[in-house]
Amino acid sequence: MNATIQHKQINYTIDFSKPIDISLPLKDGFFQNPNCFYAPPVEIFPVKTETFIGDTKQGGLLNFKNVKLNPHGNGTHTECVGHISKETYILDHCLKQYMFKALLISVYPEKQENGDLIIQRRHLEMLIDDPINVQALIIRTLPNDDYKRTAQYSGTNPCYFHHEAIEWMVERNIEHLLTDLPSVDREEDQGKLLAHHAFWQYPENIREHCTISEMIFIPNEIKDGNFFLQFQITSLQMDASPSKPIIYEIF
Repeated sequence: MNATIQHKQINYTIDFSKPIDISLPLKDGFFQNPNCFYAPPVEIFPVKTETFIGDTKQGGLLNFKNVKLNPHGNGTHTECVGHISKETYILDHCLKQYMFKALLISVYPEKQENGDLIIQRRHLEMLIDDPINVQALIIRTLPNDDYKRTAQYSGTNPCYFHHEAIEWMVERNIEHLLTDLPSVDREEDQGKLLAHHAFWQYPENIREHCTISEMIFIPNEIKDGNFFLQFQITSLQMDASPSKPIIYEIF
């Protein structure tokens, strides 16, 4: 199923029958999903009454289950400025379009004297020659392995972005950032959230249509380059939603 998409007067062809899912599935249980910031685990459990159980494996007539999760802490999610704002912003209201021209790059973070792993501005400057047509930037950190599928990040001070790297993205009008990290900011930063504030320009010049997606996963066989990105989110009325970013190769 081929489609031709025109973006900034340039025609691109993609095959909708070959989507590449860069989200991680949400499974029942603590060690089945990546987890961060001490979020409770995902729970999927049947509705029970004295005369009913919503689980066919337990003798029920059908499956009728509850889901308990934390969008920010349990797996792949997309968030809007409402994540840090005092005002109410709903992701479903901020994200009005769902298809974007995207660039995938792979970055080796730089280790600091204190042990922190940071993605710096110069990493992006070296890897991206022409960001003019880039609406969404997808960043895969290296090394890249299956550990990320179920990583328990809480208390480990995982890799994060220097706020100047985020400012570089904003200067080039990158509207959507997707990363396999649990957060763009340091796990413990005294509440400064410098990268989040820099990305959304909050509160001075709020970029309310822009989003950050975290805890994605890009298999190694997917090469760096240009793609089209499609967001799939729920209509959950919150600042964030579990999400399923899909990318399509351009040919």
